[in-house]
Amino acid sequence: MSLEDRDALRVLRDAFTPDLVHRFYTRWFALDVSVRDLFPPEMDGQRAAFAHALHWVYGELVERRAAEPVAFLAQLGRDHRKYGVLPRHYDTLRRALHATLRAHLGDSWTDAVDDAARQSLNLITGVMSGAADADEGPAWWDGTVVEHLRVSRDLAVVRLRLDRPMHYYPGQYVNVHVPQCPRRWRYLSPAIPADPDGGIEFHVRLVPGGLVSTAIVNETRPGDRWRLSSPHGGLRVDRDGGDVLMVAGSTGLAPLRSIIMDLSRYAVNPRMHLFFGARYRCELYDLPTLWQVAQHNPWLSVSPVSEYGADPSWAGEYPDVTPPRGLHVRQTGRLPDVVTKYGGWGDRQILICGGPAMVRATKAALIAKGAPPERIQHDPLSR
Repeated sequence: MSLEDRDALRVLRDAFTPDLVHRFYTRWFALDVSVRDLFPPEMDGQRAAFAHALHWVYGELVERRAAEPVAFLAQLGRDHRKYGVLPRHYDTLRRALHATLRAHLGDSWTDAVDDAARQSLNLITGVMSGAADADEGPAWWDGTVVEHLRVSRDLAVVRLRLDRPMHYYPGQYVNVHVPQCPRRWRYLSPAIPADPDGGIEFHVRLVPGGLVSTAIVNETRPGDRWRLSSPHGGLRVDRDGGDVLMVAGSTGLAPLRSIIMDLSRYAVNPRMHLFFGARYRCELYDLPTLWQVAQHNPWLSVSPVSEYGADPSWAGEYPDVTPPRGLHVRQTGRLPDVVTKYGGWGDRQILICGGPAMVRATKAALIAKGAPPERIQHDPLSR
């Protein structure tokens, strides 16, 4: 029965607990010591992501939906080339995971579960390894920081010149490695469309306790060498799909900005309303640029939103982001509340970008107002 045995697959799906994943990595690093150098010193985030991914893959196999897991695993295999993963690592991963599952399940480890485990692990590692081998594109892109702008206390705009151009679609994101944080990667969204000359721009907000974001905002300097993975994600605007609502929290603006700039190539677009929010007015760092784009593109409207009505004392140390007249009047309040006071926007294509809490709250508020969930787009909240 193997992969057709849904009961055996359920047993494997439910086995992916934090304890099992912790023991798996311990066993894998003992089996293949070279693997340990591919991972960051702290493993909590890696273990949680791995447990979540495998639980989802097995859940899809239980429901006999193989297409999405196979596509996901293929992308995962292609993306893992940037870490230096080699074909032999997939073999030791498979062996370590099989042994850990068997030890963890104990008396629940039947012949049927063993068959399902062997075939599913062969599928998982085979798809990843095969996709990595077949991909003819670069394993990564290297680039040099050419400009670092501290636009607010916790915000920076970083511009790079890549050694070779990267093709990506507006709205996608990449995994980024910076020299200050060896073996630690963070997802960032380009804030401009793909540049044939290799230019790329990122907007980064310092996350308290976040080593990579802290290094980017506080320590990055021109001349630093960054490494980028292949692009992911599918945020997009259908130019024939009706009018658009965009909701951006802080640096969540970046992918939406890239889409807007790409659409500005066309004379005619669907009407687009962007709510751009931050804690303070001074953190609405890109309002001057948005104002310029809106001035030349009548299909775009921009509504600035700040959670607090007054700026903090440190605001004067950074550039004034007050745009000339022409944008909608700035509003005060939480983004979900401000956006939904105009209704549910159910007739719009809806794109939401920002921190996970903001995205969840805004999505829930829009759905409660009547927006169809299938019309709401956002990046994965557990990237």
